[in-house]
Amino acid sequence: MFISRRAKEIQASPIRKLKPFADEAKQRGIHIFHLNIGDPDIPTPKPIIRAFHQYNGPILGYGPSQGFEELRQAIADYFAGYDLKLTADNVLITIGGSEAIHFSFSVVADPGDEIIIPEPFYTNYNGYATFADVKIVPLPLKVEDGFRLPPTERIEALITPRTRAILLCSPNNPTGTVYSEEELSRVIELVKKYDLFLIGDEVYKEFVYDGLKQKSILEYKEIEDRVIVVDSISKRFSSCGARIGAVITRNEEVYQTILKFAQARLCPPSVEQYAALAAYRMGMGYFEPIRQEYQRRRDVLFEGLTSIPGVVLGKPQGAFYVICRLPVKDSEHFVQWMLTDFSLNNKTVMVAPGPGFYATSGRGQDEVRIAYVLKEEDLSEAIEILRQGLEKYQKLFS
Repeated sequence: MFISRRAKEIQASPIRKLKPFADEAKQRGIHIFHLNIGDPDIPTPKPIIRAFHQYNGPILGYGPSQGFEELRQAIADYFAGYDLKLTADNVLITIGGSEAIHFSFSVVADPGDEIIIPEPFYTNYNGYATFADVKIVPLPLKVEDGFRLPPTERIEALITPRTRAILLCSPNNPTGTVYSEEELSRVIELVKKYDLFLIGDEVYKEFVYDGLKQKSILEYKEIEDRVIVVDSISKRFSSCGARIGAVITRNEEVYQTILKFAQARLCPPSVEQYAALAAYRMGMGYFEPIRQEYQRRRDVLFEGLTSIPGVVLGKPQGAFYVICRLPVKDSEHFVQWMLTDFSLNNKTVMVAPGPGFYATSGRGQDEVRIAYVLKEEDLSEAIEILRQGLEKYQKLFS
């Protein structure tokens, strides 16, 4: 039986592939603190839930391929709160941010073309690059440097005749880094010089800490026709299961081309769009208490992890993730062992192995991504379990 190369090469999710071990642990009565996936425990806002309950249309029919105009306008109005001028016709609704990534890759690049992405990066970029038959060219970053962007020459050295775009995620999943205006400006100069697209994954834009500000690539007028932004309500409104995202672009040709992709899959889900509309109508005041909550969680996690011998990390500036180096040789083996062989008071911790966040073979072997999506007391307990698990693991496998 023939199986396509694309199917064989697509990466298994490093976040989800260890789920069977977690399921087995739960069957043994083990409680797992899930720090492996960005699925927050913050309650979904009540207006979103009410929108689901209150839908009473007689038919759940097809909607517009680009999404309901009312929602697209609401998203444009949301960005106006950041002094970014958009119209509803700059916004196309997608089935989650994931489809927005897929559409973005497919519109800027032909099979075999290249997109430069700083690594470590959101693991599903690998999957959607395989779908689109596009090559990710990794720009390696280091935990010791806080995963900051390197000098312009190092980025420029990766550009080839097949380079079509650079992708930046800020605030970053999985590192928590927020790129500075100076870093963005260096990339933008290269975008102009080589006539590239700049794709911005900005789904965590509200979650920035310590008085920092996220600067959107939509702010750069000089490349506004080269900019594509990937967006989503999943983390913004603690609504990961709703699967509503968006592609945002001021380039009419890009928009109309992506619309053809959207027409091929017919339309985004209707009731979820009504729920998203209810979310955006809550106003900007919703975000500050949520941001403060994540900053407190960040502080608990950072303080706890930095007290564990051999753990190396920088302080996350945004989003709700951190990549840290552990005193282990094989992080995937360690994560699996924590699920199969270790518990403390019938509890254990699940984190995401580092290699899945890299395209470069061999990188991330001693790293994990941790998502601080649990309340503070659960994080504190999870860190203590991780500490004791590491101590035992090192004795067994050092």
